[in-house]
Amino acid sequence: MASRALWLLLMLLFAGIAQAAPRIGVMTMQPGEIFFERFGHDAIVVADPATGAATSYNFGFFDPTEPGFIGNFVRGRMEYMLVALPLAQDLEIYRREGRGVTLQWLDLTDEQATRLAASLEEAARPENARYRYDYFTENCSTKVRDAIDAALDGQLHHLISGRSRGNTFRSEAVRLASPAPWMWIGFDIGLSGNADQQLSRWGEAFVPMRLADSLAEVTLADGRPLVAATEELLPHRLPPAPPEAPRPWWPWLLAGLAIGGALLLLARKPRVLAAVSGVFWLLCGLLGALMLFLWFGTEHRFAWANENLLLFDPLCLLLLPAAWRMLRGRPPGRWFRGLLLAVAIAAACALLLKWVMLYSQVNQPWIALLLPIHLALYRAWRRPEPTPARA
Repeated sequence: MASRALWLLLMLLFAGIAQAAPRIGVMTMQPGEIFFERFGHDAIVVADPATGAATSYNFGFFDPTEPGFIGNFVRGRMEYMLVALPLAQDLEIYRREGRGVTLQWLDLTDEQATRLAASLEEAARPENARYRYDYFTENCSTKVRDAIDAALDGQLHHLISGRSRGNTFRSEAVRLASPAPWMWIGFDIGLSGNADQQLSRWGEAFVPMRLADSLAEVTLADGRPLVAATEELLPHRLPPAPPEAPRPWWPWLLAGLAIGGALLLLARKPRVLAAVSGVFWLLCGLLGALMLFLWFGTEHRFAWANENLLLFDPLCLLLLPAAWRMLRGRPPGRWFRGLLLAVAIAAACALLLKWVMLYSQVNQPWIALLLPIHLALYRAWRRPEPTPARA
């Protein structure tokens, strides 16, 4: 009888262990060196307390070999996938890249942890794993944020959505991309005023490191800190993420005035000025055409209605034939000065918008740089057309 009672007790203990709630953690990876790693990454870790086995639920997978991948990327219709893989396997990727990884264990109730683990397991099934990706509002980090918020019955959103550090999608994108000049310049030129709204802590959680900071500061309704413990899984061996820093516009103005002054001096050498003007107009026109395409031909809504179109004017492409004619010593053509005036007025309108609109795009540095150049080119070419040389 005693042995039977002992057997029943052992069975009950085993059942209790088998049904123990999983541990839930948020794993945050520091930025890497490749352009798509600049913003860091994160995942949700589900650990079985009975076996110690840990699964990483990673929302950051995509398949570049699938049909139409490049076209969907260009048009803003990318799809990412949630993949469940052993934690050790996921960590090995970041170990090889030298990226630091920290793990924040969350203090969830058994019911919350069990429900979150079940929802992640269901979401990771092949038929459910894909989701429509948006760089700022539906990415690997916001999916982690939303999953935790759902487990907390909306407490996370309630606790952090009313707070802000004044960051915007633009400021965060430019900051984190700053080690790669081509990348931050592309973000700064290509993002419209839609990216300049101040974000709450909820909105800025599109950056994994920002989400980790917010999780560390959250205290639940019953007084418990959301994060019970934090541990470093891998040391960070790369340069740290760039800190926040002000972006003064006056150095850009000095550069614009210096370039504008040099262009006025080049007016004495029309062919040299034509060559320089042609390169400038080509760059402005191509960038403007790209911005028009992003606006009318894609679903990248944070690039729509970009005020930088007034500075990187597609009309500049129409000035290229005149630049070619002047480079060969010929008159620029009858429409040249009218087009040049239209380009200069458009650039001036970019500055005017800062006074006539209550809210305008954050592009002061580009106005400070490019407006003096457009005005200088207009002034430099306001002269009588040269008489064609006799053969």
